[in-house]
Amino acid sequence: MIVATSVLVIEDDVSIQEVLRYSLVQAGFNVLIAGSAEEAQKTIAHVLPDVVLVDLMLPGMSGSTFARQLRQNPRTKELPMIMVTARADEGDRVAGLEIGADDYLPKPFSPRELVARIRAVLRRRAPQHSGETIEFDRLKLDPMAHTVMLDGREIEIGPTEYKLLHYLMSHPGRVFGRQQLLNAVWGDHRFIEERTVDVYVRRLRACLGDDGEALVETVRGVGYKMSSRAGLARQQQ
Repeated sequence: MIVATSVLVIEDDVSIQEVLRYSLVQAGFNVLIAGSAEEAQKTIAHVLPDVVLVDLMLPGMSGSTFARQLRQNPRTKELPMIMVTARADEGDRVAGLEIGADDYLPKPFSPRELVARIRAVLRRRAPQHSGETIEFDRLKLDPMAHTVMLDGREIEIGPTEYKLLHYLMSHPGRVFGRQQLLNAVWGDHRFIEERTVDVYVRRLRACLGDDGEALVETVRGVGYKMSSRAGLARQQQ
């Protein structure tokens, strides 16, 4: 089952909400709508989206105040964020970026540009949600087809093992602890034992065959990472 990338739209204008919802759904995103920063806080407390669009001019708490709160909270400080506003002068753009926005999109804008901006931010900040094919060593993962190829041959892989591999391949060489992987793969509101990660790493390695342990490397005392040691070993044989 392919899980669509989720976008939280924080916009108080109902007509703009519907335009954004339609455009983003057509582009393959799962869309959450909040009419205020306070409503968005409740949504994020329940489920963490993959990217958030924040209108700076909101009723109640301002978009800029809300954005600062996101960046100050350890749970949301890395959340990809695009500011959307009618205020387009240079000072406003600089202020938005200094708050911690990954991009700043002035109104009016085309739905195609918005989708392109979202995908560009995801490529930089959360590549596992970008929808792009990833190649690493002898592996090729296609999120659109939901397939994994090893040496040009499709392998059978379970849904959780696929998500784990997708996340690791999106950050090659980076070491992740068990809690980080739990949050990324199972969600930060799932109460699951950290050792569950070890179980699924073993299953993933089994899917990858003889080179599974070399491709998904254990970093003692820290966690796991995607490693190219398997490919290097083959070159040296």
